[in-house]
Amino acid sequence: MGTSGEEEIKIKEPLIHVGVLQNQKKIKFSLLSAFKLQGKEYPKGDYYVEIENGLISFNGNKYDQLTFEANQLHGDKFEIKDVIIGVQFHWERKENQQFLGGLKFIATGEGIEKTITAINIISLEDYLKSVISSEMSSTNAEELLKAHAIISRSWLLAQIIKSQTLKKEKDKYRTSIETPTEIIRWYDREDHEHFDVCADDHCQRYQGITRQTTELVNRVVNETYGKVISYQGSICDARFSKCCGGIMETFENVWEPIIHPYLQGKPDNYSEFPIPDLCREEEAEDWIRNSPDAFCNTQNKQVLKQVLNDYDQETTDFFRWKVTYNQEELTTLIKKHTGINFGQIIDLQPLERGTSGRINRLKIIGTERVMVIGKELEIRRILSNTHLYSSAFVVDAFDEDSDGIPQKFILTGAGWGHGVGLCQIGASMMAEKGYKHKEILAHYYPNSKIQTKY
Repeated sequence: MGTSGEEEIKIKEPLIHVGVLQNQKKIKFSLLSAFKLQGKEYPKGDYYVEIENGLISFNGNKYDQLTFEANQLHGDKFEIKDVIIGVQFHWERKENQQFLGGLKFIATGEGIEKTITAINIISLEDYLKSVISSEMSSTNAEELLKAHAIISRSWLLAQIIKSQTLKKEKDKYRTSIETPTEIIRWYDREDHEHFDVCADDHCQRYQGITRQTTELVNRVVNETYGKVISYQGSICDARFSKCCGGIMETFENVWEPIIHPYLQGKPDNYSEFPIPDLCREEEAEDWIRNSPDAFCNTQNKQVLKQVLNDYDQETTDFFRWKVTYNQEELTTLIKKHTGINFGQIIDLQPLERGTSGRINRLKIIGTERVMVIGKELEIRRILSNTHLYSSAFVVDAFDEDSDGIPQKFILTGAGWGHGVGLCQIGASMMAEKGYKHKEILAHYYPNSKIQTKY
């Protein structure tokens, strides 16, 4: 199960473009060092850009795009005001965030609907030092941080390669299938035409140097410099989530129907007992309603404090959880997120589950309409004001009225996130139990190899 020897395949460390803030009419920012714009030096100070007649207005001039170039890529800093983090999730909030590297503004959209996107141009390794501190606490166990540095680097390089491939393809990249009776959507590269990766949970959390790294994080990133995991010579699309709930999900059940042999369903433990078939409704229901043994089944407060940042610690029940709705709340939620009037909700029926018990296709039965929705993130989005923790849930309906329509629904669920690849809480417990980073990588990405790319 272990990773094999490391191969040296040298390339140059890339600069990457990170979408930090999107869809804004005005963005305030501060230069904390001197920067250059079209050869002219701008000193430290407070500035802003705004949209005027479809162009970006700055300092009396108009631009389609403008870039403040750092004189010292690894040292010059700027701050963007009111960056939105946790977009559409239950911890959504605004922060002023500081960044290293260059700052680019572009106008996106059409006509009077144009908005501004702020992009950070940064070296990949500087980016990683922030990601490791943003995705989890920078005080985490060294072996977990090493594993996470390698998979974050792998995932990013894989996304850059994927974007380049998509641009060359003649057929438009599809992330949805819609018919009169079914809406199946997944979310991946469709919104990232203008940058390599976004800064929020849609990709991987990146909050600049606002999340102060530690000497440990800096050392871990430096010690793993240029290292990735690969499968049969290709860099792994190394997905990860907060808590798988006991069994990992399969890639194609969450995103496009492409098989990645290293991203398949398997238990988050080393048990020799056969795992249940959670694609079957009876076994999924029994699994979700119980608390099976798994690395991520923990209440170890010290480990959770290390793996969860301050706002993540607001989430207390992640391995197993419950959400309760009355009829009006559920009806309103579904109509708000789908734009469809289902009438009163009669039932929510799982039609298809993945290897972790996450629902891929859910039938919503209403008094006015019946529709099937998927995949997992679309289900989570529709059934919550933000997002459900996961789509691995079972539904209990109660308190039927005189027409037999339930007035109360309880969703009992498992896990936090999509469940594909590394389970951050499970991996943290592995590190706590003494597993090395290579063993952690081998567990979550079986048959992968460590390579040095630059």
